[in-house]
Amino acid sequence: MSEKVLMKGNEALAEAAIMAGCRHYFGYPITPQTEVAAYMAKRMPKIGGTFLQAESEIAAINMVIGAASCGVRAMTSSSSPGISLKSEGISYMAGCELPALIVNVQRGGPGLGGIQPSQSDYFQATKGGGHGDYHLIVLAPASVQEMFDMAFKGFNLADKYRVPAMILADGTMGQMMEPVSLDANAIETYAKPWATVGTGKHEGRNIINSLSLSPAQLEQWNKSRYERYAEIEKNEVMYEEFMMDDAEMCVVAFGIAARVSKNAVVAARKQGLKVGMIRPITLWPFPKEVLNKAADKVKAFLSVELNMGQMADDVKLATNCKKPVYFYGRTGGVIMSPDEVLSAINEIEKGEAKQW
Repeated sequence: MSEKVLMKGNEALAEAAIMAGCRHYFGYPITPQTEVAAYMAKRMPKIGGTFLQAESEIAAINMVIGAASCGVRAMTSSSSPGISLKSEGISYMAGCELPALIVNVQRGGPGLGGIQPSQSDYFQATKGGGHGDYHLIVLAPASVQEMFDMAFKGFNLADKYRVPAMILADGTMGQMMEPVSLDANAIETYAKPWATVGTGKHEGRNIINSLSLSPAQLEQWNKSRYERYAEIEKNEVMYEEFMMDDAEMCVVAFGIAARVSKNAVVAARKQGLKVGMIRPITLWPFPKEVLNKAADKVKAFLSVELNMGQMADDVKLATNCKKPVYFYGRTGGVIMSPDEVLSAINEIEKGEAKQW
């Protein structure tokens, strides 16, 4: 293992993308992800890659569509309102079955909101964001090391399934600095006979298209895509369990909220409370099965999020409402403390909390 390097999350992610084979980055500056673009602007020319600051977020995502159509690894990054502008293009990518990596380092909203950390784009990322029936693979890092590792994972999964992948990081993950091992992860390569690389490279023409004026054909396209989504749900769910062996209450949290909650779980254990945590690492596919199994053991769930309660709905669905689900969150860029989460745990234990 190599020595660790102190890096910002945004910079670690950008370096990992380069190491994973990305040579085409198109973006636009917006806090708190601007360091991704700045890092790419500095590194790409030195390695024969392409960095292009587009005239807008809309232009950037359409440039990704063009590059991904040629079968190369392409990436864009932005923050919440910028991702909203890219959503039409992301829907087109899903319709064209184009693999690429999209990074959202979230800030508070709605609208322009603020520049402080948030997790309020959960619905946007996991429920589509753009129009039509589609999913993104959504990865939620909880450390700078995971920001690095998930760049590899995102590209690999996108290429494997011909699905756009998103790293959904809160602003804290992008801005915080931690020691990172820059050891290269495995790079998976997949044949791309569908790529538009010119008729001299293969027989016939390849056409990248998401338009179908035939209802029957479009229905079949959607059904075929959902068969692939079912395969992703079967094979690619990732999560972390913490102190769940004998837990009677389960905290569910991702990203920075999970790091805060882990400290609260440890504090609750010191009080004699049997509390554990499940951290979804893939927000889509969501770890429904592990949560459903946990519902057979625990008395209650507490969803902890930097929003007004978005993932809590998925926790209820995953557990089939077998046990009560509670919610604690902060919004507007405010990050909760371990003591606040512990207080929410104690309220549930005392029967003083209101169910979600």
